[in-house]
Amino acid sequence: MAELSYKSAGVDYEALDAFKRACQREAVGTRSSLQRHELTEPADVRGDSAFLLETETEFLAHVEEGLGTKNLIADAMAELTGQCYYRAMGIDTVATIVNDCITCGALPISVAMHAAVGDSAWFADTHRSAELAGGFAQGCTQAGAVWGGGETPALKGIVQPGAIVLAGSAVGRIRPKSQRILGNIQSGDAMIFIASGGVQTNGLTLCRTLADRLPQGYRTLMADGRMYGEALLDPSVIYVRLIAGLAAAGIVPHYAAHVTGHGWRKLMRAVEPMVYKITDLGPPMPEVFNFIQQTGGLSVREAYATFNMGAGFAVYVDPAQADEVLKVAASAGYRAWRAGSLEKQGDRKAVEIEPLGITFESDTLQVR
Repeated sequence: MAELSYKSAGVDYEALDAFKRACQREAVGTRSSLQRHELTEPADVRGDSAFLLETETEFLAHVEEGLGTKNLIADAMAELTGQCYYRAMGIDTVATIVNDCITCGALPISVAMHAAVGDSAWFADTHRSAELAGGFAQGCTQAGAVWGGGETPALKGIVQPGAIVLAGSAVGRIRPKSQRILGNIQSGDAMIFIASGGVQTNGLTLCRTLADRLPQGYRTLMADGRMYGEALLDPSVIYVRLIAGLAAAGIVPHYAAHVTGHGWRKLMRAVEPMVYKITDLGPPMPEVFNFIQQTGGLSVREAYATFNMGAGFAVYVDPAQADEVLKVAASAGYRAWRAGSLEKQGDRKAVEIEPLGITFESDTLQVR
């Protein structure tokens, strides 16, 4: 079996990121419109996970995100098992939105759903529709946010019949302004990783391609006895309680990263050039990652460039605060560990995963 990669599966980040950068360049020209609203745009906010608006007393965060193709696996597994997995899809959609929102320190206030279908008949399955709605509401509750509304367009000819595109947006708030996570990383900062619940919401196109190559497809059993497709549908972890807990403890991380697309390369998203030296990979990763690597012939480097590999979120803090951060995470119900530290090496920006001998230089992450 030929080795898989995200690009060979149909997702080319070079093309996607080039468009994102083009959008950022054009978007800067629109910020003068904020003057009429007596708002300003903070410096260096373009290219981060959340866009910020500044008022005299607070910051408002605005985020838009999408689930991707994970629900196609839910559809395939429903045909194989007769079960409905759309409650998890609702939770996942909220998670991918609010986990981006909190990277700047903003706690989500309102979340909206965008559910585009190829045919309005999709909603005729009332059990599936109810499970999706219930899961979205459950995710909002976990995030401490209100479900504020949304949009349900029927896009015949754009979305395939029988399919749904799940996405949404959130508005969050940072108050007082001192709670903003600025990106003021320092040499010597401790890297704290927070465990994921599995694949979560990125890399699913590659996962689907692998299923097509397996004789038993999603029914293939992994070493832990679970079906491959079942493991892929484990809902994402919502990390809002971590950031809320740190704020309550008076701890403002120097930076926070939601480990989604680009895998562990996303750890160097901050503007300041720094080398992120990872010395501890943490607890054993979910079995699904081992399965993907072994059955897909996926190189270790490609795996860490694509998936969260068991670390769904990261915060960088003053090393004197590291133990307290771990306590806050544990009290909020998260598994967390001290993964490494930051080191200033001139203008070099890179992620070094020392136990694996893997290095990602700055040219592998071009999101700004």
